[in-house]
Amino acid sequence: MQKLVAEFLGTFVLVFGGCGSAVLAAAFPELGIGFAGVALAFGLTVLTMAYAVGHISGGHFNPAVTLGLMAGGRFPLKQVPCYIIAQVIGGIAAAAVLYVIASGLPTFDVISSGFASNGYGEHSPGGFSLQSGIVIEVVLTAIFLVIIMGATDKRAPAGFAPIAIGLALTLIHLISIPVTNTSVNPARSTGVALFQGGWAIDQLWMFWVMPIIGGIIGGLIYRCLLESKAKA
Repeated sequence: MQKLVAEFLGTFVLVFGGCGSAVLAAAFPELGIGFAGVALAFGLTVLTMAYAVGHISGGHFNPAVTLGLMAGGRFPLKQVPCYIIAQVIGGIAAAAVLYVIASGLPTFDVISSGFASNGYGEHSPGGFSLQSGIVIEVVLTAIFLVIIMGATDKRAPAGFAPIAIGLALTLIHLISIPVTNTSVNPARSTGVALFQGGWAIDQLWMFWVMPIIGGIIGGLIYRCLLESKAKA
């Protein structure tokens, strides 16, 4: 139960901090934090929560990470469903709190604003196609898993993994916010999509399927090409 609470809290903070920065602060009149600020917010949430509760649950906060670590031989299959449920509930709870706060602004419109939802085609921040979204979500999630597994490898310097993982997520957002508004995390995508309630739900399938594929690929790459060679 402690592990599930930790995953709930970690995912809650990730979605509330990252999506909250996008909804409330990214385009704030005259002094918005922009894409770079949002990218940093996502990275900081993972870094801080990995230090706060990572020693309890492993600090996944992301169904794609959980499945990627399972594919990489670092996490038992029997615990995967409970972790994913806790993560998704955490993401939805964070989106609910964010919705209440954002609704305090008289001009707020959850549908037209997008509510930090992920999208492709006409709903991509830069107008990128479905093909572009598929490629970038798979590739960046795979890279994310390689970094996570490498940073938490027994041969890596102890105590620094959250820093590497947080900076990796920042970099991922700096690259891909214009393409899909950056998912690489189905729980993050689900929470805000449910409150956006329109096109975000229609396109949500992509932000489950592609990050999971990428996570599994990344986990297998590390397990087969890096970790196994070290043991040989």
